[in-house]
Amino acid sequence: MAAEHGYNGHGHHLEDGPMKPAPHVAAPAVVRIANPAPLGLCGFALTTFVLSCYNAAIFGISVSTPPNVVVGLALFYGGTAQLLAGMWEFKTGNTFGATAFSSYGAFWLSWAVIQLPGFGVKAAYTSTGYQHDFINAIAIYLLAWTIFTFMMWLATLRSNIALSTLFAFLTVTFLLLTISDFRNSHGFKRAGGFMGIFTAIIAWYIALAGILTHENSYFVLPVGNLAKQR
Repeated sequence: MAAEHGYNGHGHHLEDGPMKPAPHVAAPAVVRIANPAPLGLCGFALTTFVLSCYNAAIFGISVSTPPNVVVGLALFYGGTAQLLAGMWEFKTGNTFGATAFSSYGAFWLSWAVIQLPGFGVKAAYTSTGYQHDFINAIAIYLLAWTIFTFMMWLATLRSNIALSTLFAFLTVTFLLLTISDFRNSHGFKRAGGFMGIFTAIIAWYIALAGILTHENSYFVLPVGNLAKQR
């Protein structure tokens, strides 16, 4: 009879003894995020393409035309969107992607700051007669990014052909623009512009390769895997 009332005969409820059912533990929710790489690559590619058209002086653009229209892209697409892609790459555990997208997102934001009159970066040089020093300062700025990009290229040698080619082209682009400012050469600037256009096209290709999957496309794009099979 005691069992009928939920007791074990010793004055204790059954639910308090060793027969107490284990509490229900919900399985941890698996949070999945979309692949952030295509967003970062597209932000990089489009902004690079537009600025490179200015540097290459094509489509009726003069080599001395101020690239003011690029500032909006640099702030929001090449800058903010790419920086966010870098933060999401941290979430996925991709150290290379996190470093690359965060860094080049910061590059575009810093470039926009230099162009915007409200920050007074250019005015600090030009209003005091140091225009030549400003050009040299930009050259040093670009040289630093050349070195960083070369470092990132080294980290792509066992990834895939497309990504390694992208960073090789980007390294040359930064190098040509660096030489252009140090030598005040329109020829090197235009060459850097054309290299930048090719770089942007490669970045778009890799982005599309990341977007097209067997689930949403009838075909996928090869990127040339360089990783050794284990």
